[in-house]
Formats: sequence, structure tokens, C-alpha cells
Amino acid sequence: MEPILVVLFVLGYLAITLEHPLRLDKTVPALAMAVIMWAVLACGFKEGWFSIVSEHGEVLTFSPETAEASMEGLSGVILHHLGKAAEILIFLIGAMTIVEIIDLHQGFGILKGAVRTQSKRKLLWITGIGGFILSSVIDNLTATIILVTLLRKLITNREERIWYVSLVVVAANAGGAWSPIGDVTTTMLWIANKVTAGHLVLHIILPSITCFAVPYAIASFLPVFRGELTVDNASDEEEERLLSSRTMLWVGLGAIVAVPVFKSLTHLPPYMGIMLGLAVVWAVSESIHPERDFKQARRYLYSSNRALSKIEMSSILFFWGILMAVGVLETLVYGSVNGESMGSLRYMAESLKVVIPSENTVVLLLGMLSSVVDNVPLVAASIGMYTDPCDAPVWQFIALSAGTGGSLLIIGSAAGVAAMGMEKIDFLWYLKHISLLALAGFFAGAGLFLITA
Repeated sequence: MEPILVVLFVLGYLAITLEHPLRLDKTVPALAMAVIMWAVLACGFKEGWFSIVSEHGEVLTFSPETAEASMEGLSGVILHHLGKAAEILIFLIGAMTIVEIIDLHQGFGILKGAVRTQSKRKLLWITGIGGFILSSVIDNLTATIILVTLLRKLITNREERIWYVSLVVVAANAGGAWSPIGDVTTTMLWIANKVTAGHLVLHIILPSITCFAVPYAIASFLPVFRGELTVDNASDEEEERLLSSRTMLWVGLGAIVAVPVFKSLTHLPPYMGIMLGLAVVWAVSESIHPERDFKQARRYLYSSNRALSKIEMSSILFFWGILMAVGVLETLVYGSVNGESMGSLRYMAESLKVVIPSENTVVLLLGMLSSVVDNVPLVAASIGMYTDPCDAPVWQFIALSAGTGGSLLIIGSAAGVAAMGMEKIDFLWYLKHISLLALAGFFAGAGLFLITA
């Protein structure tokens, strides 16, 4: 019976990829896929068809004698995955709100003015390097949100802009891979004492640069990046008129950059830090005067409530659907290895380990697989697969592969999902135009790591 849930997952992903031919917003199949999969799992669990893995790794099977305890166990599993999804979604809401508040005060006009070039090729590299560096300081998700907002200011033609946005996803994922706070998977390995910050940076930074530079070098020769951009100078002048632009830009970016510091000092999750940052930015935005002759009647134009209304909730719900659907695969007991029952994703990882003796090949496949399913459970599974000591090459390679492998598909990373939602990037368009570029960078970076490890 277990293949039923796998089939539902595949059908749901297929509906997401065929968003435009089906003329159906991708959020609809994502939500339906998540709820239907959990409903089938719950009904099947109650009938004794399925076993599940709890958040503590305990295998639960329904029995009439312990019916109440069994259903409480299932509820606990659902709440566990809801909590994991909520951590990311709350962070995403906080970061997007801060970005929207900055945008209301036209703060990104300052950054737009700092980008003096009109060359498409130079702009490609400027935004790419910015995404690579920024994602290592904050994280790839927030870096992508900021740069997508900036690119909206710089490029009015959406057909051109989605090229830049898609490649920013590649750069942000590469930048997040070499920093212990740049990607959730590297943070997991760091917290689990599988890598130390110094060794991670030392061994991964050059392969990560390669993962970023190779796709950008190839893309530089594509026709879409030839010539110059058309700049709206009148819009620039209008944006410089606000008194609050510069203040809100630096307060907002400062609040985002402070999140890793807050996490290091308090050991609280990042979403706590971003909520504190949002509170500070919100308070400043309510007390500042954006215009010289500012009247209370115009306060609503710069209200944080207005910024909240501009967040694309369809993207948040889409992300929730994806995460919860993957949670079903992580929860469902699909088989056992050496007498130990385990969830579908870990079973798949362990099976790969048995079938393919080469450790490096398995890690490469896990990295590529992370473009289809969430890399968090894959990395969690890999932590249980290997017993190598801290800072062993396998952990560094897992950090690189899981961090950059998500760029192969638009739905393969948090940064990609955010960009997909903000710019309505079609799955098949990304697959056709960007996936091969990302794949070239992925293999080039992996090759460099294996040579130098």
C-alpha cells in the first residue's frame, strides 16, 4: 500500500510542473497534495496498512488495544512536521514583510542608484556576486527575496528579469553552502557537530565559488545578456525624494543581518530573530516622517499593515504544501534495512548506500535528489547513515551537494520556491533554460572538491 502515497506525491509534483498547460495556480495542487497525502496516511494508519516514524525515531503501528495512544502519536507527528514547516514560513513572512516595508519607503531606490551600469552582462555579475556574498552572511532565502525586489526596480521587462532572478537562486544556493549560517542544511551539520565553521569555510568556499561562477560564465554568452538595459530616470528621481528611504534601507537590512548574531547569542531559532527584527523595523517605520510636508492622512501609504497586505500569501501556502507533503514521505515507514524500520526518505538513502558502494557517488545522488524533495530530511538521513568523525570530507561534501543540488530545479530549494512565488516562474521554463547551467556548476564544484579533498 505504501506506493500509493509515492504515486500521490509524483502526481502532485507533476501538476505543479504543468501549472501553465493546466491553467491552474501551483498553490492548488501543492495544498491538495499535502492534505490528501496526510488523509490517506491517517486512514491507512488507522486501518493498519501503514506504520509511521515518530519525531523521536520510534516506529508506531496502530492497534485497537492502544487506539487512543496510537492516534495521539499520529497527531504528534503531524504537529512535528507542522512546526518544522512553520519555522520556515514564519521566517519567510518576517523577511518578506521587512523587505516590503523597505520597499514602501523606496529604500531599494538607494541600491538601485548604486548600480550604475546599464550593461546586462555586468548587471548579471553584480547581482550574482551580491547574492553569493549576501546569502553567506544571512541565508540564501532572505538574500533571494532582497535581490528579487531589487531586480524588480532595475528591470521592468519580466521576460528578461526572470533570467536574472533564476540565476540569483543559483548564486544564493552556492553562497549558502560554504557558510554555517547560509543554508539550513549546513546549519544542521554545524549544530550536529559534524562540521566546524572554520573547516567548512576552508574546504567548501572554492567549490562553492565554482558552482556559482561556471553557470554565470556560460550565461554571460547567452543572447539575453547582451546589450544594455533601459533605465527609467524619472523613477529614480521620484524615489530619492523620500526622507526615510536611506534610514529604512539600513535599519531593515541591519535587522536581517542581525539574525545570525541573535541566534549565536541566544541559541534561539532564526525565526525568533527575524520577528524581533520585524518589530524594530515596524516601530521605526511608524515613527519616521517619510516626506517633508508629511500629513497624517498619508500615513497609510507607509504603514506596515500595508506592507503585510503586499506579501504573496499564495507563495507561503505553496511552500507549506510542499513541506507538508515531503513530511508524509519522511513519516511513512517504507521498509527496513538490517532489521531497522525507517521512513521513506531515509530508506531510500540507505538503499542507495547498499546498492552503490561509492560514498562520493551516493552523496552526489543525494545532492541531485535534493532538487526534487526537501534537502532537510535528506541531510538528516545522511547524518544517521555515516559515522565519520567531525570535519571528515564526507560531511563537507554533503554540505556542498545538498546546498547546491537544490538549484537543479526551481522547486529544489527555499530560495527557488520563494523566487518562483514572487516572479511566477514556470517550472518547465526553469528546467529548459537554467537547469543545465546549474547542473554544469554542480558537477564542476563537486569535481573540484573531490580533487582537492
